[in-house]
Amino acid sequence: MNAFPVIPAYNEQKHITEVIEKTKKQIDSRKIIVVDDGSRDATAEEAQKSGVTVIRHIVNLGKGAALKTGCDYAVMQGADAIIVLDSDTQHDPEEIPHFTRALENADMVFGYRSLGGKMPLVFRFGNWFIGTATRILFHMKINDTQCGYRAFKKEAYQKIRWKATDYSVESEMIALAGKHRIKFEQVPVKTIYVDKYKGTTVMDGISIVAQMIWWKFTR
Repeated sequence: MNAFPVIPAYNEQKHITEVIEKTKKQIDSRKIIVVDDGSRDATAEEAQKSGVTVIRHIVNLGKGAALKTGCDYAVMQGADAIIVLDSDTQHDPEEIPHFTRALENADMVFGYRSLGGKMPLVFRFGNWFIGTATRILFHMKINDTQCGYRAFKKEAYQKIRWKATDYSVESEMIALAGKHRIKFEQVPVKTIYVDKYKGTTVMDGISIVAQMIWWKFTR
């Protein structure tokens, strides 16, 4: 399977090299795409030193926009499948083979973290709230709706190609996957937190569910 990793990055010069080097152990560096989303630090320069493809946004457009830029480019380069992972070391590239294997029997693969232990209570509630809405609106039982570690075949990407520019991209992917009845699998991934402020809060959850209702009836 010709899979391309897409790594959106914003002000991640501290972590980007580590993420890239670990990813290179799993997939040919010529297939790795880093999208620097208007970083104010040396993220792009550090990524370029690693010999991977680096695409730069002149200004910060948001995670959803960066992912779409990278995924569109991957398809143009002949990717059969795309793996998306974060640039802050929250997603372990060593788990990429779990996603590519799962894609042999599915069109889309969702990673899911343990909802106990390391995950803060407020984030667990946000995940539960969005997960409940997902089951009601789209009849999909997703273990971890906000985990951004995912993979999908080219054909699936063309159906779920999102409009969201921010972190609601994860939920729009699910909404579109549900509407198109895309066959999916789920794989467990490590629960790693490098920033205690990252995650889906109660207010984030309410906003995302409101958008999901909108997507249900308008997309």
